[in-house]
Amino acid sequence: MLTRSQIVLLGALLASALVSLLSNYIDPYYLRMIILVGINVILAVSLNLINGYTGQFSLGHAGFMAVGAYTSAAITLYGGPKFFAALGSAGPVPTNVLFLLALIAGGLVAAGAGLIVGIPSLRLKGDYLAIVTLGFGEIIRVLFRNVESLGGALGLNGIPFYTNFFWTYGFVAVTVYVVISMVHSTYGRGFLAVRDDEVAAEAMGINTTRYKIIAFVVGAFFAGAAGGIYAHAVRSIDPRGFDFIKSIEIVVMVILGGMGNTIGVILAAVVLTLLPEFLRPVAEYRMMLYSLVLIVLMLTRPQGLFTLSRQTKVRGA
Repeated sequence: MLTRSQIVLLGALLASALVSLLSNYIDPYYLRMIILVGINVILAVSLNLINGYTGQFSLGHAGFMAVGAYTSAAITLYGGPKFFAALGSAGPVPTNVLFLLALIAGGLVAAGAGLIVGIPSLRLKGDYLAIVTLGFGEIIRVLFRNVESLGGALGLNGIPFYTNFFWTYGFVAVTVYVVISMVHSTYGRGFLAVRDDEVAAEAMGINTTRYKIIAFVVGAFFAGAAGGIYAHAVRSIDPRGFDFIKSIEIVVMVILGGMGNTIGVILAAVVLTLLPEFLRPVAEYRMMLYSLVLIVLMLTRPQGLFTLSRQTKVRGA
């Protein structure tokens, strides 16, 4: 018997497939923006598991995105045909199968990177953890810039255009489902315990380091998958697109939406992706206005734009 959340997930996947069939009737510019919104939703929701629900402060999410982007692009560009030929496939490589394998591989490699970083660094807290994860993101960017087989500083070009509405929002649905299911499960209550009071959680026998590593690995997996979707949407990637500014953008989405508020984070990702486009008519002042809006929102709604305070709820009761 399917649970309610599983029925919602299947409905979302079906809706994504149906809309994808009609995507040829959508203006390419609007379709591109819709896909970018979905990618940022995946990144924000996956980081919310780390920063929002588990109470850590990671600034390296763009690094995991880069790992997934380069891994999946390398598979579809170089490894896919050889892999299927080694399996004895005589016909053409199934595009959907190849792309799915590339996204999963990108996510797994990113998760492996998250594990490598997480084991030594997640014993740290607060600012120290933020500095370590920020350093990790920069190390990844510099490494890709110096790997000539992956394009070096010029990046990878000619990546196949495999991303569509279904793959993007199918992964959005899976990401939201996994994060919400983990947090609201009996086991997942440990994430909230770590966030609320790590010392008390340890005193109760909860292995806080293990919970932080699990959150880090799961978040890195979906960031890597988002990177793969992004790479096959823009068809050209280079290390400059995954610098610390990208990590800051994702963190801002989580903070603006409300730490630990999945619906709020989704809405914030949508708003912050579309806001620069709405400011294009004033292109010379666009980034200044964008920054000013963020400052005002943080001053007026420090708890998150889409989070109701406890007092608000009581008054409305």
